Amino acid sequence: MDSVLIITILIVVCALAFDFINGFHDTANAIATAVSTKALKPRHAIILAACMNFLGAMTFTGVAKTITKDIVDPFTLPNGSIVILSALISAIAWNLITWYFGIPSSSSHAIIGSIAGAAIAAAGFASLNYKGFIKIIEALLLSPVIAFAIGFIVYSIFKVVFKNFNLTKTNKSFRLIQIFTAALQSYTHGTNDAQKAMGIITMALISNGYLTAANADVPLWVQASCATAMGLGTSIGGWKIIKTVGGKIMKIRPINGVAADLSSALIIFGATYIHLPVSTTHVISSSILGVGSSHRIKGVKWDTAQRMIITWVITLPISALLAGLIYLLLNSIL
Repeated sequence: MDSVLIITILIVVCALAFDFINGFHDTANAIATAVSTKALKPRHAIILAACMNFLGAMTFTGVAKTITKDIVDPFTLPNGSIVILSALISAIAWNLITWYFGIPSSSSHAIIGSIAGAAIAAAGFASLNYKGFIKIIEALLLSPVIAFAIGFIVYSIFKVVFKNFNLTKTNKSFRLIQIFTAALQSYTHGTNDAQKAMGIITMALISNGYLTAANADVPLWVQASCATAMGLGTSIGGWKIIKTVGGKIMKIRPINGVAADLSSALIIFGATYIHLPVSTTHVISSSILGVGSSHRIKGVKWDTAQRMIITWVITLPISALLAGLIYLLLNSIL
């Protein structure tokens, strides 16, 4: 078996592993509010999230195409296989570290930072597609801010509309609605997050000559395998992160959960529609922060929020540096 094929297979395996880890790492974000308010039992929430993530992943490929072409040009990337493999190892390592400590870090930041870092180590800063890369970074930075604002606005509207309603009956009704908003949020998660691994596998196929410029669409087998990996990862669940997102940011009631779910689903699906990758972790957590600030600013546990924000800020540079070091190591071995 030739070495290019072996490395390509290794990249596919690592990309699916990344998607699997992404599933149990980020599932928590999609279902945390529904679990914390007891709208869904944990087992039922995870089954629902797994199914909806799979469905979402099978629906769109636009974000995958952005990942394939807009960070670096796969047709001109030197040592493309080693760059992609290094990026995957780096992103997987960072995801596992943050999952172990229960910190809702961003898989999107990790993989995008890792691709950039490995490419820079391979061919310098000129290897980056600056127009596309800056567009992706802008989406990653702006989406949490917009999610915070929309969460604040949506909950402010809810407060006015339901001001005179019976609190117990309102919460009971919203607990039922949360089942649907959790499903919607899991679906939008699949439409955006699963596509990142699809884009990486497609990049590897292009870099190694298995796809040409004229036929660079995401193959169906790539889409199906990534959707399956995401769904299986989701079925494992991420209880440490569920505890952080679902309870350590603020005390979430059903009406808060619905407001946060609707706000984040709107942002994530909007980004998918315009083919931009966003951090579902950042968007969901920021929506909860926005809702919490609208509800009662002192009720938000800002120390947890601060720890999350620090992790968000450091993920891109750390993953880039880690991927660069891994590339140098692998390049000297392979």
